[in-house]
Amino acid sequence: MNITWLGHSGFRIEIEEAVLLVDPWLTGNPSFPADRRDEALAGATHLLLSHAHGDHAGDAAAIAAEKDIPVCCIHEVATWLDAQGGCKTTGFGKGGTLSLGGAKVTMVNATHSASIDFTGKGLLPAGSPAGFMISGEGHTIYVSGDTDIMADMGWMGELHKPDIGILCCGGHYTMDMERAAWAARKYFNFRWVIPCHYKTFPLLAQDASALRAGLPSGVEVIEHAVMDPIRF
Repeated sequence: MNITWLGHSGFRIEIEEAVLLVDPWLTGNPSFPADRRDEALAGATHLLLSHAHGDHAGDAAAIAAEKDIPVCCIHEVATWLDAQGGCKTTGFGKGGTLSLGGAKVTMVNATHSASIDFTGKGLLPAGSPAGFMISGEGHTIYVSGDTDIMADMGWMGELHKPDIGILCCGGHYTMDMERAAWAARKYFNFRWVIPCHYKTFPLLAQDASALRAGLPSGVEVIEHAVMDPIRF
C-alpha cells in the first residue's frame, strides 16, 4: 500500500486493486508541482471528495472526466455534479460503505462547513462535510477531511480501529496541531499519523512539530514531501 501526499489535503492512495484520489486539488495548489500532474493521476480508479470547497473539489469533475473514473462523495454533491454533466458519480452517505477495487471505503462524520464555492456564482448548498475510513491490505486509514475535534471520533476509533490517521491540523479553518494531537491520543490508537491541510498558505501551520510533541511515544508522525510515496 502506498500513500502519496499531493499537497494541502490531497492524497493518492494505492490500496488493494484501487488507486484512490482523495480531494485532489492540483490547479492553483501552491504545494503541488504542476509538472508532475500526469504522475499524480496515473492509473487512478476512483476519486473521493470529503466536501465541496474549492481547495478540495475544484478539480474533481475535470480529473474524473479526463480519467473516466467516478467521483464518490456525499449525495448532494454527486447530484450537483450530475447536473453539470461530464463526469460519473457515485453518491452515498455517512455510514455507507463502498467496495472500490477490493478496498472498503466508509463515509464518516466531520464537523466543518459545506458549500460549493468555486463557480463564481456565490455559495451553493452542498450537503455536509465528511471523512472516510479506508480499509485494505491489513490497514485502516482514517481520512479526517476538514474537521475539528468531535465526540463522534470516540465511536469511530472504537469501531473502525484505524492504525493510520490522515489528519487536518493546519489551524484557522480546521483543528490545529495541538487539537489534532489531543484527538488522536484520546480517541484513536494510531501507529502512524500523516498531517495535512497545512503548509499551503502562510495562515496555516508550517510544520508538524506541535503535533509530534503532543502524541504518545510509539506514534510516528510522517511529515513527508509532496509526491514522495510512503509504503506501508
